[in-house]
Amino acid sequence: MPERFPKQLISGYRTFAAHRLPTEQARYNELSDIGQSPEVMVIGCCDSRVSPEVIFDAGPGELFVVRNVANLVPPYAPDGEAHGVSSALEFAVQVLKVKHIVVLGHAQCGGIKTLVHPSAPLSPSDFIGKWMSLLTPTRDATPRQPGESDSDYITRMEKRAVSTSLDNLMTFPCVKIQVERGKMQLHGAYFGVAHGSLSILDRATGDFQTVTQTLPVGYESARPHSASH
Repeated sequence: MPERFPKQLISGYRTFAAHRLPTEQARYNELSDIGQSPEVMVIGCCDSRVSPEVIFDAGPGELFVVRNVANLVPPYAPDGEAHGVSSALEFAVQVLKVKHIVVLGHAQCGGIKTLVHPSAPLSPSDFIGKWMSLLTPTRDATPRQPGESDSDYITRMEKRAVSTSLDNLMTFPCVKIQVERGKMQLHGAYFGVAHGSLSILDRATGDFQTVTQTLPVGYESARPHSASH
């Protein structure tokens, strides 16, 4: 065993192999044979505190996840350059035929904080600075309100970033066509790290509505996965 490999990962794998894998082995075998067919794509932040699979209690093969700094979706740009998010999006829509795309923002986002307060060692010439410049128009169109605290403004920008990514999704022809045909839905969500809260964006009002821990009527049978997998 290579000595430099993180011991916590070895320990974590052994726990997984001893406890979770036995209950899901049949599901892994099935996925190995038939391939993946998730109905939901989640575009989340690479922040280690915000794992979509953990937040949504998803089993193997249930979520197609792409993560990047500040959970951003760039506008459609077929310019011949390498585009990681765009290629993952294209695969999810064109190959996997996902029915839902969720942009998952979160509290205390370091990327958004950098956008609001550019500081060393980051600068506009760094990778993060260039990436976060995707939100410069959003920031400029979202001025600080009189008396608004710094933390409240950053929270508002975190949520505005979700809306911007949803707008950018619609610049992709493959997404726009599926949405207009009613074969795909786009969603915005926001995770509060401190309390583990989840809120969902109401596109009509622009407000985020908190999800209660008690399932609404009709959702009792809509658990993400079951032990039978």
